[in-house]
Amino acid sequence: MRNSALRSNLLVPEIREVMDIRQASDYLGISPDTLYKYASEGFVPAFKLGNRWRFKRSRLDEWMDRQSDATAAEVNPDMKKPVKPAV
Repeated sequence: MRNSALRSNLLVPEIREVMDIRQASDYLGISPDTLYKYASEGFVPAFKLGNRWRFKRSRLDEWMDRQSDATAAEVNPDMKKPVKPAV
């Protein structure tokens, strides 16, 4: 039984409160390169721990809620990159 429990944990990735760039990019469904760019530009909420970007899942959830609440009038479909900084 112990082996089956260990195997089942390997199949389901653990989602932590503080994620590195790879975990956060998987969570958001974007590439790590894109997320790195967004973090550097201040578009997504992130912080640096040493020289590495870190992302709090709760802050990303709040940010996604705010982004999804934006009205269509505020969104310009011709824009190629984000212009709103993270709050």
